Amino acid sequence: MSQTVRTRFAPSPTGYIHVGNLRTALFAWLLARQNDGQFILRLEDTDQAREVEGAAGHIIESLGALGLDFDEGPIRQSEHLDLYKDYAQQLIDKGMAYADPYTPAEVQAFREQAQKAKLPFLYRNNRPINPPVWDGSQPLRFKTEPRDWEWDDAVMGHLKVGPETQDDFILIKSDGFPTYNFAHIVDDAEMKITHVIRGQEFIASTPNYLNLYQALGLKRPILATMPHILGADGNKKLSKRDGAKDVLDYLRDGYLSEALVSFIATLGWNDGSEQEIFTEEELIKKFSLERVSKSGAHFDERRLLWVNGSFIRELPLDELAKKVDAFWPPEATTASAEYKLAVLGLTQERLKYFDELPALTNFFFTNLPVNMTLIDNNKQLKKLDHQEINKLLEQTRASLQDSNFSVDDLTERLNQLLETTGQKPGTLFSLIRVTTTWAPASPGLADTLHVLGKEKSLERLANSLASLNSKS
Repeated sequence: MSQTVRTRFAPSPTGYIHVGNLRTALFAWLLARQNDGQFILRLEDTDQAREVEGAAGHIIESLGALGLDFDEGPIRQSEHLDLYKDYAQQLIDKGMAYADPYTPAEVQAFREQAQKAKLPFLYRNNRPINPPVWDGSQPLRFKTEPRDWEWDDAVMGHLKVGPETQDDFILIKSDGFPTYNFAHIVDDAEMKITHVIRGQEFIASTPNYLNLYQALGLKRPILATMPHILGADGNKKLSKRDGAKDVLDYLRDGYLSEALVSFIATLGWNDGSEQEIFTEEELIKKFSLERVSKSGAHFDERRLLWVNGSFIRELPLDELAKKVDAFWPPEATTASAEYKLAVLGLTQERLKYFDELPALTNFFFTNLPVNMTLIDNNKQLKKLDHQEINKLLEQTRASLQDSNFSVDDLTERLNQLLETTGQKPGTLFSLIRVTTTWAPASPGLADTLHVLGKEKSLERLANSLASLNSKS
């Protein structure tokens, strides 16, 4: 592209941001990085009543946590009120804006008249004949010139609407702050934004924006409308109200930022191949607005778990150890770094996010209580009577007593026990696994025994035997 690509992310600081907001930011960031352009952060804080303390900092932290660095900003709209008044004056001078003198009661009366006539309420049908001079104490409205509009959207394709979609809208409120509908047009022009990427909820207002671009004599940027991200049931847009999580909560739970970026990027976008997981470098190289789907994308948290687990498995073990350092169970506090690294090596394949590390590893650091449901609910083990369990555990203890507890030796001895006892692996190995861990699940048996070590493994077998005998 001959023109420098400049994109922006322009959230309102009214709370935390979730994946729907971040997809817009990510796509704008990717487009800028792909074209050696600039990515700008703008805080649209003109609705002062809705602004939430700390929200701006949260937005900046969220972008930083995902590696979405911005080249300019954060720019606050509230710091440029004079700029919007200058543009408003241009419209007043052209006869394209007027002071709105009506009270809420008068506007309601206009609505009721339209309802009685079975017509849609349009403000432009009730324009004041002689509006007062605008002095800032009343709202300033845009005097639209409704017409047929056709435009090309980089995602949605060719769109067209009729004049019935356009109405007079407020440019500047009586509190002196501009509305989104006005301020973002001014800002995008002043910041030389080349691509406006935003959600589907704004598409109905686009004809009004086109009118405003024309009235101000501005070249409009490339418009790219993102379809909604839908909740898991696919029935409605994902929202905070329906449980969309703060993106920082995912990071606090131990999701990798790289995994979140890859997952969010593929919500409604693919590169035309079967590839499902992308590195940041691959996304920058392959992303294009043309490959964004026109239909809504489903937010599937199970898929996010799969993506995150895939990234975890690709991490070098020493790097993973640094990332999970704060997630170990309390019982691991006194364990050596070498022992924790061995445990992590066994757990890495099964770890989907770091916050589940305690549940997956606590048995390595403490003796869990005997839980007979692990035997009673096992299809194979519940067939064994007390005497059979006793005999199998005694045989296991005797065999392992002479082991050097290397993985190879343990594997050989466990296989010999299968021949000696005549049991199936699903029965014997399950029994040994349960009675040495008392955990619902664990890694491969020989590997688990090797990391637990000879002393701890034999001690647990003895304790389990004693406990089972005491319950008989």
